[in-house]
Amino acid sequence: MKMSNPFLRTALFLIAVTAAGTAGAQDAGGRTRFILAASWQPAFCETNQRKPECSSQTKDRFDATNFSLHGLWPMRKDYCDVSGTLRTADKEGDWKKLPEVELSAETKVALEKAMPGTQSGLERHEWIKHGTCTKMSANDYFATSVRLIDELNASPVRDLFAANVGKSLTAEAIKAAFDKSFGPGAGDRVKMSCRRAGGGNRVIDELTIGLSEDATSNDGASLRDLIQGAGRTSFGCDQGVVDAAGF
Repeated sequence: MKMSNPFLRTALFLIAVTAAGTAGAQDAGGRTRFILAASWQPAFCETNQRKPECSSQTKDRFDATNFSLHGLWPMRKDYCDVSGTLRTADKEGDWKKLPEVELSAETKVALEKAMPGTQSGLERHEWIKHGTCTKMSANDYFATSVRLIDELNASPVRDLFAANVGKSLTAEAIKAAFDKSFGPGAGDRVKMSCRRAGGGNRVIDELTIGLSEDATSNDGASLRDLIQGAGRTSFGCDQGVVDAAGF
């Protein structure tokens, strides 16, 4: 059927161009397949003071001024080939009752530094719920997770947080630090969460960082490349205080 109306032809052409442009932008932005969850431990401990890793925290400990590893999570997958009994035990929250994770001595030491929650069995929970869906061994899964959080802690993002303990940071400042650290647009692959702490302050609790499908490929892909290959997301909390260790 012929379209005799020139305005209709123009409108349909513009719609097609816009749709193609949108698809191209999504392709260029990549797709998020994994999440690196990086906690700010002092903020977490504000409302979890009885946990061993919180009651033992000091201002001199590594996690007082560095990001802590929460986990490396495959998108929309959990508890892969895990029995119902273990799922129930995990969801009950007493993670020390879960099976120990088999790690090399080197990985165990590195993980205990990067993930203070090992004092509460967090690594057992993370492995059962998330690591089992990565097709990696437990040792490779945690070694990769530690390597990625170490890259974050060696970046200007960590420097920004450490230099502003007790002060407020904006979304713009944090996104700019990500762009500086991991390339233009990196800040658009990050979401920030905040929580209310003592005195009513809104403190920065965690950063969840989008990563591409290569996060668990065992080829040692850099955090920069993994972020650049992920999709964009909204930033979430727009401003919060970088909490100091101590209650």
